[in-house]
Amino acid sequence: MSNLMPVTKKTIEEIIILENAMFWIDNSKFLHCKFTNNDSNSKLNYGLVKRYINAISKLCNGTPMPFIIDVRNTRGTFSISAAKLIANSPELIKLRISEAFVVNTIGIRLLITTYKRIYNPVTPFGVFKDLELAKNYSIEKDKQFYNN
Repeated sequence: MSNLMPVTKKTIEEIIILENAMFWIDNSKFLHCKFTNNDSNSKLNYGLVKRYINAISKLCNGTPMPFIIDVRNTRGTFSISAAKLIANSPELIKLRISEAFVVNTIGIRLLITTYKRIYNPVTPFGVFKDLELAKNYSIEKDKQFYNN
């Protein structure tokens, strides 16, 4: 996982690394998800999504927060059961304020917008080419959530 962004112990309390994914919460109190899959034939499955949800639940510890999901240079797709689980998981519904996806390919952008339209049209989301824009979006959604 050498292409994952560097983090320091000062800003990160705990990092959970699972197959093709890394999860952490930084000082901004946003959940960061970094996915690194190079196999375009790969399909995210239900079992792995359950492990991802367990990691996210552990890190968030019951606190709702924006999710920043970095899928730059990621390839592949997901099974229908995995997509439904991500969208409808009671744990994630309670924790997910918004989702800011960071992408750099049109294929992944289309996959995300299709997923959101079909499986999860409720959670606010944005798709960005730049991590800073994703962070700014997340800051705004966090303020909106906690001011209401």
